[in-house]
Amino acid sequence: MDEQSPAMGLIHLLRAITVEFDLLGAEFAARHGLHPTDVRALIHLLDAARDGTRATPGWLGEQLRLNSAGTTALVDRLERLGLIRRSRDTVDRRRVLLEVEDRAEELGWAFFGPVIGGVVEVADGFDAGELETVRRFLAAALESAGRARSA
Repeated sequence: MDEQSPAMGLIHLLRAITVEFDLLGAEFAARHGLHPTDVRALIHLLDAARDGTRATPGWLGEQLRLNSAGTTALVDRLERLGLIRRSRDTVDRRRVLLEVEDRAEELGWAFFGPVIGGVVEVADGFDAGELETVRRFLAAALESAGRARSA
């Protein structure tokens, strides 16, 4: 591959952004006595809530590629820290649902809010068509990465 091509330039930028966000996530985790997997779990649970997905421990374990014992330990730890709660599904009382507590969202916004605000400010400098192009590119890149991970 041509390392100087525009496509490779985008790959290098995506990698740099990923590294920066990983470093931010690690700093957030360290400040709050969390493991990086805890942070990923909270992100998955927040995304599930936003998408209307009913998150169960099994679902979370699949997202994180954890076995049942690892998922149980993770959920126990996050619940003990007051970051998530377990509740019974009102449709199927045998099923346990996971939800992020307000405290976790408040901690996240306090730490990541300035970064999110900065990115939103940058995005506000683009017109709707440009933003749609960026969205399509990022969605396709995410899909490609997901396929590679599943292979």
